[in-house]
Amino acid sequence: MHRFFALFVILLGTLACAQPVAPTKPSQAIKPGDWSSITFESSPPQSDAEQLRFRMSAMEQPPIYYVKQESYSILVPKGYKKEVPHGLLIWISAGATASIPKEWEAVLAEKKLIFIGALNSGNPRNVFDRMRLAIDANHNLRGLYNVDGHRVYVSGFSGGSRVASMLSVCYADMFSGAACFMGANFYKDVLAEDNKVYETRYIPNDEILDIAKQACRFSLITGEKDFNLPNTKAVHTAMQKEGFANAQLVNIPAQGHQPPAADWLKKVLDYLDVGKADLKPSGLLPPK
Repeated sequence: MHRFFALFVILLGTLACAQPVAPTKPSQAIKPGDWSSITFESSPPQSDAEQLRFRMSAMEQPPIYYVKQESYSILVPKGYKKEVPHGLLIWISAGATASIPKEWEAVLAEKKLIFIGALNSGNPRNVFDRMRLAIDANHNLRGLYNVDGHRVYVSGFSGGSRVASMLSVCYADMFSGAACFMGANFYKDVLAEDNKVYETRYIPNDEILDIAKQACRFSLITGEKDFNLPNTKAVHTAMQKEGFANAQLVNIPAQGHQPPAADWLKKVLDYLDVGKADLKPSGLLPPK
């Protein structure tokens, strides 16, 4: 019974991505190369409370949520052309804004990635809502832009990165990879080199977990002076033991608990993009 429902959930994800989405509503004109605001009119089935609970094996009931009441910051590369597929970098912030280092913008443009991050999606916000905001951005932007479904990455910093690490596994049929900067959670207890046990934070569905292990790419970024270093290293080791085919650890020399320089972002994105250049752009599931 559970296996049948899991396959039904994944099928819903496929259909939701394949069908035209509801129109978006820019808060102002979106000009490539300029930061803009955007809101969305509707959520896909993957944002439903029951899907969230099922995908995470959660006992808690997600709160009431309306995407129409939410706002996002978006940056479309200046050179964007409709006939050229672009990837998405969907950001989950640790704070109330969706800010990233200014120097990252050139890298995102070079890599042909549209950046979007929800406002008021920081650490005080309910984790289910933070996930919904990223899911809704993923779904709705496919109706506005020529999106390459093989290059849809979820990312974040610190607490936002922890949410991204969970979302990328539980929604591996919607996200093809994750860049987790200075924070990561796992679905099993992990023992770190500091002898601290980092407890289970979620339990993914088995079928969707298989997609994550086989089809998605994960980069866990930390630094020598990052207080989350032991935790991040332990999660990476656990991913290797659990059979994730493509998961890297990036330990940046002398790096503290802050977003790294642009050259490190480029290295991370290069890793996530491995093998994508030869794939036909897709708006559906990540390749197996």
